[in-house]
Amino acid sequence: MSPETPFPASWRIDLPHSTAAVPLARALIRTALAATDVSAYADTAELLTAELVANAVEHTGSDERIELVVELLPTGCQVEVRDRAPAPPAGLVFPRPGEEPDPWQEHGRGLLLIRALSSSCGHRATEHGKAVWFTLPALLPEN
Repeated sequence: MSPETPFPASWRIDLPHSTAAVPLARALIRTALAATDVSAYADTAELLTAELVANAVEHTGSDERIELVVELLPTGCQVEVRDRAPAPPAGLVFPRPGEEPDPWQEHGRGLLLIRALSSSCGHRATEHGKAVWFTLPALLPEN
C-alpha cells in the first residue's frame, strides 16, 4: 500500500438495484485500488466485484438494498457485497462433488471465477441478509 494509506481504510456505498450497479461498482473498485499495492489486481478485482454485484441484482428483489464495501488492509483488500437475501450463494467456497459447469450453460461460472481468482472468498449472514466477499493480496515489496 502507499505510505499515506491509513489502515484499515474502507468505503461503503449503496448501489442502485439495477444493471447500472455493475459498471458503477467496477469504476468504484478501480478508483479505490488505484494508488495501492493491490492496483496490479485491479482487473481481477473489477471482474470479481462485477460478478458479485450482478448476482445480487439478479437474485434479490428490486426494492432491496445492495451495498459495496471495500476494505484496504496491510495484507491486501477485501471486497464485500451485501444484500437482503438470506440464502447463501450455492457453490461459492466448495464445489459440489462431481459438479462441473455444463459447457452450454449461460450461467454458473461467476462463483467459479471468484473461487479461482481470489486468495480467499466466502459468505456470512448479516442482520438483514448476507454478505459475499473475496480478498486479494497486496504485492510483496521487491528486495
